[in-house]
Amino acid sequence: MTYRRTLLGLVGGALAGAVTFGAAPAMAQDVTLRLHHFLSAQANVPMHILDVWADNVEADSNGRIKVDRFPSMQLGGTPGELYDQAASGTADVIWTVVGLTPGRFPSTEVFELPFMVSDARAASYAYWNLYEEEMQDEFSDVKMIGTWVHGPGVIHSADPVEQPSDLEGMKLRGPSRLTVQLLESLGATPVGMPIAQSPEAISKGVIDGAVMPWEVAPALRIPELVENHTEFEGNMLYTVTFVLAMNQARYDGMPDDLKAVIDANSGLEFSVFAGGTQQDYDAPGREMADEMGNNIITIGADAVSEWADLSAPIYERWVADMAERGKDGQALIERARALMDEYAASN
Repeated sequence: MTYRRTLLGLVGGALAGAVTFGAAPAMAQDVTLRLHHFLSAQANVPMHILDVWADNVEADSNGRIKVDRFPSMQLGGTPGELYDQAASGTADVIWTVVGLTPGRFPSTEVFELPFMVSDARAASYAYWNLYEEEMQDEFSDVKMIGTWVHGPGVIHSADPVEQPSDLEGMKLRGPSRLTVQLLESLGATPVGMPIAQSPEAISKGVIDGAVMPWEVAPALRIPELVENHTEFEGNMLYTVTFVLAMNQARYDGMPDDLKAVIDANSGLEFSVFAGGTQQDYDAPGREMADEMGNNIITIGADAVSEWADLSAPIYERWVADMAERGKDGQALIERARALMDEYAASN
């Protein structure tokens, strides 16, 4: 399966199947896969990434694979349990935020370090390559389909945030272990919670705002709940790592030709497609907030250094933590940067 960079709204039409079954008549359905995730079916990731993947798996298999989609945790459990649902077979395929299980997949956090990433496609390219090189032991109980990150993280808040001191005492939702550390380093009071809980928490005053990319904000009504949005030029304040993973036994039990369909829709190209698609859908989210008259604050490149300096100690702590786990964190940082540069140089 070739996943190409696409125009917004035309993602599915730009995909070309590389696995074909000739002109033979459609065969009886052999496999039904249950795809489980935590967002509503109308959110961008389900519509423009997960459905694209599922539709192409079905088409490439001539209908022998059917993918049933279960959004909004319809198969039960919590978002933090999704990975274990794939490992155990409660679900056949899951999409989840890796950071919902803090510290369990430490190598992926290299892409969640503050101001580490500048482009989601480059980071998703690096993430898949590092997964193959260094991370397979952390994900040994699943069949990995894709690894990617979202576009720039944005601070969405009730009160304007123009400098770090504006965050003092502000309660903000944080999506991952390192993002919580980042918010602490900037003076905020971080509150860890799944993203889908953010609207209710904001509306009830439990939190004063949340950090998330523009892409998902409209689906969660964030521009309706807060009026201020702080974005950053240059490297991202933060990003979050995702995985699309399959139950290993379910994959192993499939006929070889159907395994080939899954394989053709997995890997580097799909990962770059997924990360790039999420990043591309930041633009409509930002446009919605702008059209509503909300206050969009952009921290220019010349002012980002203050924020980066405050968050710099997170790198040292992370490298030390990785050393305690028997991993070379500095080497991961350097390799991730090299791979992102490699992607940028070739695109």
